[in-house]
Amino acid sequence: MGESLKQRLVARALQEGFVACRVCRPWDVPQVPERLAAFLQAGYHGQMGWMAERSHWRGDPSVLWPEARSAIMLAESYAPEHDPTGVLAQRERGAISVYAQNRDYHDLVKKRLKRLARWLIAECETVNATVAPARALRSPEVKVFVDTAPVPEKALGQAAGLGWQGKHTNLVSRDWGNWAFIGSIFTTLELPVDAPERDHCGSCRACMDVCPTEAFPAPYRLDARRCISYLTIEYKGPVDEDLRGKLGNHIYGCDDCLAACPWNKFAVAASDMRYAARDELIAPRLAELAVLDDAGFRALFSGSPIKRIGRDRFVRNVLYAIGNSGDAGLRAVARGLVEDADAAVADAARWAVKRLSA
Repeated sequence: MGESLKQRLVARALQEGFVACRVCRPWDVPQVPERLAAFLQAGYHGQMGWMAERSHWRGDPSVLWPEARSAIMLAESYAPEHDPTGVLAQRERGAISVYAQNRDYHDLVKKRLKRLARWLIAECETVNATVAPARALRSPEVKVFVDTAPVPEKALGQAAGLGWQGKHTNLVSRDWGNWAFIGSIFTTLELPVDAPERDHCGSCRACMDVCPTEAFPAPYRLDARRCISYLTIEYKGPVDEDLRGKLGNHIYGCDDCLAACPWNKFAVAASDMRYAARDELIAPRLAELAVLDDAGFRALFSGSPIKRIGRDRFVRNVLYAIGNSGDAGLRAVARGLVEDADAAVADAARWAVKRLSA
């Protein structure tokens, strides 16, 4: 009965738009505590103090919800229709990470997870109505997670066979590359588990070699303090000057290591059109972004994950990109922000003016 239910679960997940659905136990990641401890001890988490504060949960998912018996791991593709690296040569324009070029994936994936979880509960009730009480399934409890709880999604994804953690530390699949969001449904229901996926990176190090800031001290290890995604999204205050010049025109996130992965030749098109990039966010002009006030920023990025970092941090990033543009015509734009009320924005503006005046 369990295998049959799981087969129906996988079929339903694919109908919902997920590209893969696999199952493991919440405790099938014994390597996580040691790796997480080493990451934190090295200080690689930077300002992300929440990683240390919740390490007891992130290091052992079974502690998060001890009653859970299965972790249903799901992948949802957001593969871009355009080459995300094309904008990097257009230095007067900004590069925004593919996942942030339209709607916030947290909302989209979570709603899909909740629908699938409700289906699972209803399916168990349907089964129970057709079998003898002795064979009835216990009505399952469920919890859904997508990137906002202390759950090691990538490690669980590998344990469940979705893919493996590549040298860039992101999950990679031979079936859909690495353009995918990972979500999970923890449940008290015991489902048959899948075999874990093994590493298929081989000698390839394309993701490491392409990183502008050399954020990978070794394969499978990331120093977030040098990662462009961390610096443009999580990091508060002025970025170290020795890193600003390496940010290029990245203004929110970075796809360089993801785009370099050769397994993307198997990428699967996104099933949800709300992941398709908005034209105005594929390669926006830096001059227009720099002058956004708070209201303009909120209007432009309504419904986007970019809205979460706020106008000040975003304009700070834009000014670093202006300073890296080599376009003297943008100097006046930067000069107009040297007295900005936000100290990090004003500092970035002065740096950009100096760079463009050299």
